[in-house]
Amino acid sequence: MLALGVLLAPALAAPAAAADSVAAFSIEAATQHYLNTLTPAQKASSDAYFEGGYWLQLLGIVYALGVAAIFLVLGLSKVIKGWTSRLPGKVLPTLAYAALYLLLAYLLNFPLSLYDDYFREHQYGLSNQSFGEWLTDDLKGLALSVVFGSLVLLALYAAIRRTGRNWWVWGTAILAVFLVISIFVSPVFISPLFNKYTPLPEGPVRDQILSMARANGVPADNVYLVDASKQSKRISANVSGLGSTIRVSLNDNLLNRSTPEEVQAVMGHELGHYVLNHIPKMLIFLVLIIGIGLWFVDWAFHRLIGRYGPRWGIAGIADVSGLPLLVALFAVYMFLATPAFNTIIRTQEQEADVFGLNAARQPDGFATIAMKLSEYRKIDPSPWEEIIFFDHPSGHTRVLTAMRWKAEHLQDK
Repeated sequence: MLALGVLLAPALAAPAAAADSVAAFSIEAATQHYLNTLTPAQKASSDAYFEGGYWLQLLGIVYALGVAAIFLVLGLSKVIKGWTSRLPGKVLPTLAYAALYLLLAYLLNFPLSLYDDYFREHQYGLSNQSFGEWLTDDLKGLALSVVFGSLVLLALYAAIRRTGRNWWVWGTAILAVFLVISIFVSPVFISPLFNKYTPLPEGPVRDQILSMARANGVPADNVYLVDASKQSKRISANVSGLGSTIRVSLNDNLLNRSTPEEVQAVMGHELGHYVLNHIPKMLIFLVLIIGIGLWFVDWAFHRLIGRYGPRWGIAGIADVSGLPLLVALFAVYMFLATPAFNTIIRTQEQEADVFGLNAARQPDGFATIAMKLSEYRKIDPSPWEEIIFFDHPSGHTRVLTAMRWKAEHLQDK
């Protein structure tokens, strides 16, 4: 019996030691340890950048109403309609008005876009682009907006003319079709206009990502590397596309600025979006949000037009000269719906976080990458602040999630 006790003692001691180590692990202390890796200066910069975004959202909606006022109150919309109404038929005048509206709205919004997307990004050290490079990308976006946006608006106004007060139902269906098409073609035809996508070079990082994909039933035989460093210092990865165009991509900032464990943690999260069917689910949510928004636009448009229509030169909702009002009302709706929209996205991101922890099994890598993302995301917001303004879990939430996962797996071999 003594010999048996000697043999069993190490086996009994090991679980006891493991249990002691689990009991000694503090989730809150481990979380705070990672949060403390930010210097006061880094935290102040991150907070200032993200909180400044709150004011930019408010400024954005005020600016959008100001742009609408230039078109409607100052009569720019009447001028454009006067030019385009000389064209034959119904299609060409609508198409021409839509294209001119999108172009002029871009020019009117340019000062705010220049500050928000160029000067502010340089102010916080997040951009790598010269002004010429930034403007080139911005003009590419404008060209896509004018070409495809005009077609979308043409289809929308055709629905308005033919279906009357039920136009918002048909409009939702039309926008849903265009949305599906854009998501399908974007990885293959749109994204390559701005960045170069190449297969991730062979090596341990690629092998680990593809191994995770196979283990979780993701039919990926390649991972793409994006040269995002030509534009920004931000770390990122994504799953994009639909059906045959689905693509798993990571940017070169992630590859160059992160450890293999951090890359695994991020890519486990991205694979989670695929496995959890987040792209089709998000499509459904977007269509619902668009449908409610178009109903709101119809309701508000008819009330405003009854009072101001003659002054603004708008005969009714089927009159394309009312497009600036339609856009402004939808912008107001999206501003008011921001907390709900953010919550939908943030919930999916949290689900992908948990999936990624189980797939990659890199809680510390996930925690450290969350701290790197704090360069442009406030790390420790209040609960209501996170609910209203965050479309991703905050750094504090993500580190806490990782440490909870770690606490439950300390005894894993």
